Amino acid sequence: MNIVATVNSIKFRGDSGWTVVNFVDETNLKFVGVGMMPAVFEGEKLELAGEWKVHKVYGRQFSVESVSPVPLAGREALVSYLSSGMIKGVGLPTARAIVNEFGEDALDVIKNFPSRLEKLPGIGMIKSKMIHDSYMEKVGVHEIFMGLNELGLTVNQANKVFKLYGENAVRFIRENPYRLIADVESIGFKTADKIAEKAGIDHDSPFRIKAGIRYVLSEARNDGNTCLPKEIVIMRAANEVLGVEIDPTEQAAEGMIMSGELIEKHIDGEDMLFLSYLYSHELDSAVGLFDIMNNARVIRLFDLDGEIDSLEKKYGVELDEVQREAVRKAFTDGVLVITGGPGTGKTTILRFIIEILERLELKYELAAPTGRAAKRITDTTGREARTIHRLLGYGGQGGETFRMDESNTLKADAVIIDEMSMVDISLFHSLVKAISEGTRLIMVGDFDQLPSVGPGNVLRDLILSDTLPVVRLTVIHRQAGRSMIVLNAHRINSGRLPVLSETEDDFQFISIPDMEMSLEYVVKLGRELSEKGESDFQILAPMKANIIGVNNLNLKLQEAINPPAADKRQILLGESNVLRVGDRVMQTRNNYDIEWKRLRTAEEGSGVYNGDIGTVMDIDASGNVIRILFDDERMVSFGREELEDIELAYAVSVHKSQGSEFSTVIIPLVYGPRVLMNRNILYTAVTRARNRVVIVGSAKCVEGMINNTQSAKRYSALGFFLSELSDGRGFSRE
Repeated sequence: MNIVATVNSIKFRGDSGWTVVNFVDETNLKFVGVGMMPAVFEGEKLELAGEWKVHKVYGRQFSVESVSPVPLAGREALVSYLSSGMIKGVGLPTARAIVNEFGEDALDVIKNFPSRLEKLPGIGMIKSKMIHDSYMEKVGVHEIFMGLNELGLTVNQANKVFKLYGENAVRFIRENPYRLIADVESIGFKTADKIAEKAGIDHDSPFRIKAGIRYVLSEARNDGNTCLPKEIVIMRAANEVLGVEIDPTEQAAEGMIMSGELIEKHIDGEDMLFLSYLYSHELDSAVGLFDIMNNARVIRLFDLDGEIDSLEKKYGVELDEVQREAVRKAFTDGVLVITGGPGTGKTTILRFIIEILERLELKYELAAPTGRAAKRITDTTGREARTIHRLLGYGGQGGETFRMDESNTLKADAVIIDEMSMVDISLFHSLVKAISEGTRLIMVGDFDQLPSVGPGNVLRDLILSDTLPVVRLTVIHRQAGRSMIVLNAHRINSGRLPVLSETEDDFQFISIPDMEMSLEYVVKLGRELSEKGESDFQILAPMKANIIGVNNLNLKLQEAINPPAADKRQILLGESNVLRVGDRVMQTRNNYDIEWKRLRTAEEGSGVYNGDIGTVMDIDASGNVIRILFDDERMVSFGREELEDIELAYAVSVHKSQGSEFSTVIIPLVYGPRVLMNRNILYTAVTRARNRVVIVGSAKCVEGMINNTQSAKRYSALGFFLSELSDGRGFSRE
């Protein structure tokens, strides 16, 4: 519905544009309006679109969806507007004088011909300038926001754009809307393309074609690729994205290559295109790895096998020859990759390496990609592990900017990184840059896990390049062999059906080959575990859509585990999703600048990352500040504008669970798209569980996943660059 009302007073306005306003309508009814609004001022007459809602604390309010100014009609309306106090130096007498002199042209005179005010009594040159500046300061900003709104930007986007471009915002966007893609994180090609259409940009504009090419490569990056075949890029851009001819698309791509915006490289018989920064990250990482490998300090002579024997007695274990070789290589080679599935002894090897380093009084750093993964290493080794971001000293600036780099390197004899399958090429590049000459790099991970969410295929490229020392662990050891989780994980990975039993304590299969019934069972099981106080469980689904996908599961689980209550605050996210105190949530995009504090240690820092899971602890009375406690004890206060990167996490996708470990994992499997229902997904889901796996669904679906070894091809070049270096052929950046 629409209401015409005048701004009586502004109660609250946040940086995001969230505003609480006291309005009075044309019948003199006073009411409160809330919502995302552009700059509004006291005395301004607006047409509001929205609906009436009842807030449990503040009562009846008008939820504002959009606002538009109502042209001022009549002299009295102009007098009232000018004398409202919004313009410095204009009270009621001055307002009447201006309107009497200039009539309905009064605002145009103030805006464009302020010197004409000087002829009025009491208004000289200084005061006329003050009136003009005050009007432009407020109304000029308002007009910019309205101009941005007319181009199709939301209030939140308009706020970001105005902060970035200032008074030139509308002009800059009309000239080239596609600049928004690089400058404003929340604006992608599709949004910019809609804005461009409203701005009158030609369908075959060079700006548009170049943006379409970048969009294809950006989408490929979001799918994990660092590059794509040139032919695919041009075809997708021309046919699927832009709807233009091939020739101008090819010409635009060649121009971008010439300017260095894109990099072209002939790899394995194909011409590949890279976004320039991803090319640099892969190439520089390869060069850096060889530098680390060739410059590691020689460790003084000592009885390494004797140290291993001593630790075997201490822990009551006996390493097999492959495990002993892994420990030896950690002290003889500059770079080492240790890979193996669950139960093959990766943690035992880490303990041995760490204790020998300590006995030799050598300094080491221990890290993992996520907070949960770092905590797990700390728990299993008894030594402090940090996230890679903390290790490198994240320094803010809206991106991966670290204090530790090539000019300020890590001071350690060895750097040990676990869960390497999760590390993308950009983080790996930052890590490699920060390693000192002489330092060893030891990387541990499972080759068969899903690759990183971010771009690159780092662990697989390192191993398959056949250029670095790699130790593959394949034997399941006695203690781990008693776990059905470990046994079934290896059966899945080797292409055999897991043992499916309803009675096993740690690996249960509940046969319910119906989606609706499977959904009911999973929700019931989640509620029962929650009521028992078992908080460390996680539902993992291969997909987001369909009845037993992440999105629907989250809505049903929220309703069952954390229903609304009179004493429980909640806010609306988007059109229908609710976030309330007690909800399990996940950060879905890296936010490098948001600040956090650990309650137990009072440690402070910044950065919350894609995949971090936490719990909503508090929502303030205004609904503008939400406090979330993440699983690694970071407390973070989110503003409304930052909640676009928060989603419910009672259920998460298998991809998002990488690097995490949960006491109990529940996996609903009935049916899904073939590209997601594969062996790699099932193996990764099962290996996220520490104590118990429960699969709910169809045995036929499980069998189909095991037999499906197809997964989307991921293009990357780190292995190629490593091979070129190893062959001694060298390469250029051209």
